Parts: sequence; structure tokens; C-alpha cells
Amino acid sequence: MTLGWGGIARLCLTNAAIGGLAALPVNLFNRLMTVELALPALLPGLLVALHYGVQLTRPVWGHRSDAKGGRTPFILFGIALVAAGIIATAWGIKIGSNSPGMALIVWIAAYAAIGMGIGAAGTSFLALLATAAPDTRKGAAATLAWLMLIAGAIAASIGTGIALDPYSPERLISVVSAVCAIAFVLCVISTLGVERKLDHVPPPASPNLRAALRATMDDPSARAFTGFVFLSILAFYLSELVLEPFAGHVHGLSPDESTKLSGGKDGAALLGMIGAGVLSTLNIGTLRGWAVIGCILSALGLIGLGFGLPLIPSTVVLGLGNGLFVVGAIGSMMRLAAEAPGATGTRMGVFGAAQAIAAGLAGLIATGILDIARTVLPDQAAYGTVFIIEAVLFLAAAVVASRLLRTAPNHHNSLLQPGE
Repeated sequence: MTLGWGGIARLCLTNAAIGGLAALPVNLFNRLMTVELALPALLPGLLVALHYGVQLTRPVWGHRSDAKGGRTPFILFGIALVAAGIIATAWGIKIGSNSPGMALIVWIAAYAAIGMGIGAAGTSFLALLATAAPDTRKGAAATLAWLMLIAGAIAASIGTGIALDPYSPERLISVVSAVCAIAFVLCVISTLGVERKLDHVPPPASPNLRAALRATMDDPSARAFTGFVFLSILAFYLSELVLEPFAGHVHGLSPDESTKLSGGKDGAALLGMIGAGVLSTLNIGTLRGWAVIGCILSALGLIGLGFGLPLIPSTVVLGLGNGLFVVGAIGSMMRLAAEAPGATGTRMGVFGAAQAIAAGLAGLIATGILDIARTVLPDQAAYGTVFIIEAVLFLAAAVVASRLLRTAPNHHNSLLQPGE
């Protein structure tokens, strides 16, 4: 048995909670450490990299949720762990001025907990959604899950910003504690009774984690898709830290203008997500097909930016491609994971680990290449180097996905049924 539209929408509130909590370390805490505490910008960057690194535990959480026969306890445990890490980070910021050494120890433990909690909750949520959404609605479910993630991040960021005025470390602890409580309650509401409506989770195909991982990577489709996830997510995040500086250095945009440019890109991405979700639900195209088209469009937008073509059209094409790619990739990920009833969580964990590694590396690679390139090249050429590398990665990801498109019909339960 699967869920209807109402059940899928309610379940996706979990992703809103995850998105809301995950936004705080990247945005709010980053600013507080570098501005209010006057710490090197490298510190929050390394802490965020740590939280991505810890998400290598995703296969462990996925396999454990397979073995225990239920995802909900792991979702709630993960959210509680993230909340504990968020509150501990806020406390560390409070003591950071007087005891920076103690604060650093607290932050390391807190960001490790945040990463582990996101891995547990995020992997279990996607595994549950993969089995809860019927095949014809997986594209729409992926769209809704991503939109909820973004909505949660926006709501938490804006709400926290408003509640923090006037700022004080004590107020910070109170506000983030309230945000964490709201997120946990939201997860309880979104998952309450959901698994009782679904078919029982079959026992894991491989009770041993190592054997389960080996079985996943021995599957040609799963192995190729893991490579696709790594390449495409690496490409997806490479421009995150360089697009707005590029708009300022090369095109002379002011901060508010470059922010609007990023907003335009995100708006185009939302249109792409909605379009891919609706079209796949209407039996137009396939999820893998939208992922390939999204990669190609993203590469074209980046090539335009790299070669100095008009800024706004190139950025819109990039955003539209990103949106199509996100829905196609996540929907395909859920479809491929659900194809292995005894290993859905393990597969989702492997894909999630590849995603976490790529996201963690992307910022370091992009900024490192940019810093080196700007010492020997003009700004346009230096930024163009990053964009062209990113475009090549997107095209490589499209090739990998295209190979999957050609080979999938030889497998049972093909991933490429029309309207998947």
C-alpha cells in the first residue's frame, strides 16, 4: 500500500524540519562566528565540512532502518540529535568570547552531532518516501520534498532573524531552542501513523552492513547511479560560493543586485522542479530523462557565464537546468532504492554518502581553484575556469545518466517506464 497526495504532503513536512535546522549552521552560525566573535572565516567552513564528512554514516543509518523494519524512530532520533547539536552550538557561541578553546571543543562535537543527525533523519525520510510514494508520483514527491526543504530553510532563517532582534547570546539560545522544538513536533506530526498504512518493511537482504554495501555496489545500476550522484552534486554545488562574487567582480553588481541575481536563479530552479514534477506525473518524459536534460541545460548556462554571454539569461538557464536535474535525480534515486525491498535504506544511504562527499568537496575545490586562477588570470577568465570545469562535470554526469538510460531495459523493473 502507498500514500495518497495528502499523505505524501504531510510526510514531506519532515524535510521542511530538516531544511530549517540544516540552514542554521550554514547561515546564522557562520555569520555569528565570523562577525560577532571575529573568528577566521575558515573555522565555520571547516565545521560545515565536518558535518558533511560525518554524513558518511548515512549507509549505516539506512541499513539499520532496513534491519529494524521501520524508519520513523530513526527520523525522530536524527532530528533530536540535530536539535541537540544546534543548541550546543548556540551555547558555544555564548561562551566563545571568554572561552574560545572550550567553545571550539563544543562546536566540533555539536557539528558532528548535526551531521550524524541529518544523515540519520534524511536517509530514513527518503527511504520512507521512496516506499510510500507510488511509481507514478515519485517525480511529484521529489519535487514536493525539495520544495519543503527550501521552504523550511527560508522559514527558519527569516523567523530566527526576526526573533533575534535585538541580538544577545542568551536570546540566541532561547530562539534556536524554540526552532528545534518546532522542528521536532513537526516531524512527529508528519510521521505519526504513516508506516502503519504501508506494507511491512521486508527484512534486509544482507543482515551484515558490509555485505549489504557490497551487494549494493555489485549492482551495476546502483554503482553507476552512485557515480552520477557524485559527479552531478559536485557540479551542482561548485558555483554556490562563486556566483555572487563573480557578479560583483566581473559585472560590477552591488550586493543587493547580486542577491537578486541569485534569487532569479533560485526562482528558475523552482520552475524547473515544478515543471519536471508535473510532467513526470502526467506521463511526459522520465525522471532519468529530466535529470539528463537538467544536466545539459545547467552546463549550457555555465558555458554562457564562463564565456561572457549575457548574465541574466545564462543564470536563468543554469537555474532552470538545476531544477530539472534535482527532481529527475532525486526521483530516480527513490525509484532505484525502492527497487530493492530489502535494501532500500542501505541504497539511499550509499547515494546520500556520495552526495555528502560531493557537497563537502565542492566549496573547497571551487574557492581553491578560483584563488589560484585569479593570481595568474583576469577575473573573467579566472571565474570562467571554475564555470567551465563545472560545465564539464555536468556533461559527464549527463553521459553517465544516458548510459543508465540505455542499459536499464536489460534489468528487471526498469527505471524508465513512461511517466515515472
